[in-house]
Amino acid sequence: MSVKLVAITGGIGTGKSVVSHLLSIMDYPVYDTDAGAKRLMASDSDLQRQLRDTFGNEIFMPCGELDRKGLANLVFNDQQALQRLNAIVHPAVINDVLHWRSQLASPVTFVETAILYQSHLDQVVDAVWEVSAPLQVRINRVMARNGSTAEEVLRRIEAQASEELRHSKHDFIINDGLKPLLPQVTQLLQVLK
Repeated sequence: MSVKLVAITGGIGTGKSVVSHLLSIMDYPVYDTDAGAKRLMASDSDLQRQLRDTFGNEIFMPCGELDRKGLANLVFNDQQALQRLNAIVHPAVINDVLHWRSQLASPVTFVETAILYQSHLDQVVDAVWEVSAPLQVRINRVMARNGSTAEEVLRRIEAQASEELRHSKHDFIINDGLKPLLPQVTQLLQVLK
C-alpha cells in the first residue's frame, strides 16, 4: 500500500501549525520540518561534519553542541552562506521525511513546512494544502506570538509574499480565520481517501 504524503504550507501566521495540530489530534502522523531540521542539526554526525566543513568549528560551542544562534547570525547576514546551509540541511530533512514516512502504516501522512518550494520538498509530496488567513489576522497572531510590532510582521509577510505568489501550486486551500477549520480539514481528508 502506498502512503500519501501531503504538505501543509503557507506564510507566517496563516495557521499551518493549528492545522497540523488538529491532524495530530485526529491521529494522523505529522512531520514538522522546523523541529526535524533542529533535531538533525543537533544529532546527525554526518550533517554536523558537513556544517563544520562548510562553516568551521566556530559554529559549535566548546561542549560540541551546535551554536544555532551563532549559525543564524552568520547565515542571515550572508545570502551565499544561507544558500550553503540550505544545500546541506534541506536534503537531510527530505531524507528524514521519506524515512519517517516509510516506517508508518497510516495511508495518509502530513509534513508541515513554511518553505515547501525553496527546500524542494514539493518534489516528494503527493498533494499540497495551502493554509491562508486574512492579513490582519496573520499580523495579530504573529504579534501575539513573537512580541513583534505590526510593522515588523508586515515586513516579514511582504518578504515572503513574492515567494508565495511565485509558487502558489496548491491542490487545496484552507482558509483559517474565515471559516471553521474542522469542517474544512474533514472535507479534505475525505478527498484523500
